[in-house]
Amino acid sequence: MDKKELGYTQPLFILAFDHRSSFKRGLLGIEKELSKDQEQEIADMKEVVYEGFKAAVNSGGIPKRVAALLVDEQFGEKILEDAKKEGYCFALPVEKSGQKEFEFEYGQDFGDHIEKFKPDFVKALIRYNPEDNDETNLRQREKLKILSDYCHDAGYKFLIEALIPPTEAQLAKTGGDKRRYDSRLRPALAVRVVQELLEAGIEPDVWKIEGMESAEDYRKFIKIARSGGRSQVGVVILGRGADNKQVEKWLAAGKKVKGVLGFAIGRTIFWEALSDLKAEKISRTQAVSQIGEQYYRFYNLFNS
Repeated sequence: MDKKELGYTQPLFILAFDHRSSFKRGLLGIEKELSKDQEQEIADMKEVVYEGFKAAVNSGGIPKRVAALLVDEQFGEKILEDAKKEGYCFALPVEKSGQKEFEFEYGQDFGDHIEKFKPDFVKALIRYNPEDNDETNLRQREKLKILSDYCHDAGYKFLIEALIPPTEAQLAKTGGDKRRYDSRLRPALAVRVVQELLEAGIEPDVWKIEGMESAEDYRKFIKIARSGGRSQVGVVILGRGADNKQVEKWLAAGKKVKGVLGFAIGRTIFWEALSDLKAEKISRTQAVSQIGEQYYRFYNLFNS
């Protein structure tokens, strides 16, 4: 493909609520198969998040042209249909939720589901550590190459959410401290992830990456992501369910780096409000308001 057509350069602030396993286990506390009523409960919770998204945009706080949402078909079909009708930018996930290895949610029919909604972005979440299982990584690269080719042939922007879980050996190097792993080892591993995927012919327009604590780490990542003529490829910073203070730190480090377009934050924005709503500590109206305010707060922080 022509690298000049690859990428995305506009500001992009994604409210991500495509979680499925997290809603099922974390909010409902259910391990077994969901009943129809429980599926509807999750769908209703996602409607609350969507209402918070719309509140932040329609109030004039976040410009519609830079706001985006990420929600799944399983529990958010009505949201996707409404977002399309209302002209909101949205991304559609294609991965099966809660898997250690990337698998298509709908197998070989993934293209039919993309065509059903015609999203602005097609998103794939992967858990990929260059120093972990080579065979698993190879299988993931093969499937991502299929998806990458499909997206570019069909005219969709491709977004990869790359998580890099530590190996036991890597954690041992940091004394079992996950935060030290995040700050000392993960940034260099992230560069290697990009190298390996690009060498396999996988071409995302936007990388959705775990936050880093220094601007220099972001610059190193973007340098390799934009190598080989990929000068328009962008990056958004994910929240990874971290607390406000940690997410603020990641955003502060990346917000002035060229190529960092914005963020894709989910649980840090909506989890507390939905938990309180389920526990009947707050009303639905209050939950919507809190989610909208939290979404705007991170937007404002990035742009301040």
